[in-house]
Amino acid sequence: MALSTISRGNSQALTLPNLLTYGRLLVVPLVVGCLFWSEFDAMRWIALGLFVVAGITDFLDGYLARALSQQSSLGRMLDPIADKLLVSSVIVMLVADHTLKSYSLCAAVVILCREILVSGLREYLAELKVPVPVSKVAKWKTTVQLIALGFLIAGPAGEKLIPGTIVIGLGLFWASALLTLYTGCDYLLAGVKHVIDE
Repeated sequence: MALSTISRGNSQALTLPNLLTYGRLLVVPLVVGCLFWSEFDAMRWIALGLFVVAGITDFLDGYLARALSQQSSLGRMLDPIADKLLVSSVIVMLVADHTLKSYSLCAAVVILCREILVSGLREYLAELKVPVPVSKVAKWKTTVQLIALGFLIAGPAGEKLIPGTIVIGLGLFWASALLTLYTGCDYLLAGVKHVIDE
C-alpha cells in the first residue's frame, strides 16, 4: 500500500506538464540574474528569451495537462506559484533598473498587491474546499501582462530596434494593471461571499 502510494506520487510529480512548471521555476533566478546586469543589451535579450520560453511553458503545461489527462493537485498548486514568482521577480527588477518608475510604480503596486491578495484568498478557500477557477478575464490579464513585461524587459535594447518599445510596454502594463484590479475585485467579492456564508 505504502509503495503504491509513493509510486503514484512520483508519477504525478514527474508528468510532462509538471516538468514544464519546474522548468519555469528554474528560469526565474536566471531571468533575475540577467536583469541584474541590464545595462548590457545582450543580458536584456537573454532575459527576454528566457522570459518568452517561460511564457510558452505557462501555456503548454495547462494545455498538455488537459490534453493528456494529467491534471494533478501538485500542478494546480505549482502553476500559479511559478507564474507569480516570475511576474513579481521581473517587476521588482524592472523597478530596480528604473525601467518602471514614476506613475508606473502605481501599476506595479496594484499588480503585486493583487497577486498577494489572490494567493491568500486561494489558501483560505482551499481550507473550505472551495475551488477558485481562473476566469477568462484573468487569462487575458495574464496574456497582456506577459506581453507588457516582454517589451519592458527588452527596454532600452529594444528601443534600438523598435523605437517606442518602452512606451508600448508601459501602455500594456497599465492595461494589465486595470485588468488585474478588475479580476482582483472579482476574486475578492467571491471570497467575501464564502466568508459570510462560513
